Amino acid sequence: MRRALSVLGGIGTLIVLWEGYKAVGGLTGDQWPATPWGLPVPTDDLTMPHVIDIMRTLGRPVQRGRDEILAVFLFKAALSTFWKAALGFALGTVIGWSLAVLMLRSRLVERGLLPWINISQTVPLIALAPIVVTWGRTTFLSDSLSVALIATYLTFFPVAVNALRGLQSPRPADLELLRSYAATEREILMKLRLPASRPYLFPALKLAATLSVVGAIVGEISAGVRGGLGRAILEFASRYSTAPARLYAGVVGAALLGLAVFGLVSLVERSAGRGAGRSLAGEGT
Repeated sequence: MRRALSVLGGIGTLIVLWEGYKAVGGLTGDQWPATPWGLPVPTDDLTMPHVIDIMRTLGRPVQRGRDEILAVFLFKAALSTFWKAALGFALGTVIGWSLAVLMLRSRLVERGLLPWINISQTVPLIALAPIVVTWGRTTFLSDSLSVALIATYLTFFPVAVNALRGLQSPRPADLELLRSYAATEREILMKLRLPASRPYLFPALKLAATLSVVGAIVGEISAGVRGGLGRAILEFASRYSTAPARLYAGVVGAALLGLAVFGLVSLVERSAGRGAGRSLAGEGT
């Protein structure tokens, strides 16, 4: 409940700041009060529509002659984007975790592989996405799978880096204790390294989940995949001069989707924490 209230409080604060900035600009002619300096962003309705106008447009038909309102249209688009992002998140998590375990087993592999993992994130996503989509269309991949691969590209990096750090976090004394009992490397991984990596892994999974949404939306824009938030935002942007509130509504939909996937990972983290607590209590008994 506290988290929900904090999220609502943050949204309310953003609305107050938005409307307050717009009100100040309207009173001063887009200048800072009592100064000759102009505001960084104009406050006219085309650049900054009122929040109430954005809310109203959610209840209006998405197109003339259609009964479907914009809110329902955005929900369906967000659901389509969610599944692509979820697939990319799952693939990125598996790849990132596998790379972390591989680098854990060999210091030579870590030194040779980790710099390339870091370098991979310097490639602009907006340049990589069309390449992935083009490759997918020349092979057996559908556009949806290509979009999921773009999400995977953004997802695997934080998982690989943080998982490696977490797997390397146990104290040497704890490792020596398990080895003195003839524990195998697999047993050490599952009973010591994996539990120790949880404080490092879940923050990475939260970041990866939100990045998967970003990757899916960018991929949808590059591939022109219909039905997702990326295509909706692209279409609303092309008609921005006549209906700016619709584009803002699409951006709000993307932000809410990012919050939703972040919340899902947080729920999994809490469940894992409770399960670990019950396990420790059982062992203590």
